[in-house]
Amino acid sequence: MSKKNKTTEFINKKATYEYFLTDRFEAGIQLQGTEIKSIRAGHVSLTDAYCAFDDPTNLVVRSLYIKEYEFGTYANHEPRRARKLLLKKQELKKLLKRVKEKGNTIVPIRLFINERGFAKLEIALATGKKSHNKKDSIREKDQKRDMERIQKGGY
Repeated sequence: MSKKNKTTEFINKKATYEYFLTDRFEAGIQLQGTEIKSIRAGHVSLTDAYCAFDDPTNLVVRSLYIKEYEFGTYANHEPRRARKLLLKKQELKKLLKRVKEKGNTIVPIRLFINERGFAKLEIALATGKKSHNKKDSIREKDQKRDMERIQKGGY
């Protein structure tokens, strides 16, 4: 069995709780030397990450935690550095236009390694939820879980 068959995927569960997700995009990430090794080892956290524009043609993900590679040398990477996202020009223009509207932001949802071995970040255009919306989503999740338990004979 080769290592390429192993799938590596990290999901930001907090994003679906905090935001309404509308448009989704798949972006490449510009990584430094040992970062891909840390991702393959599973040392990634998306919980505090967010995306922002440095200028109209440069979208970066900030506060994405990729642990330093334990076997790295003096050239090891910084864990929470800003990493450039690679998107098409028309996608960048669409995102920039929508982010300028009030209440919209760009949130990373999922980090994965595709079949070619490249690290990809799935990002979404998001609008923040109010506290009552969060309570509704918790209630719906609890009701769904209870229905599944009843169907399986858990009660």
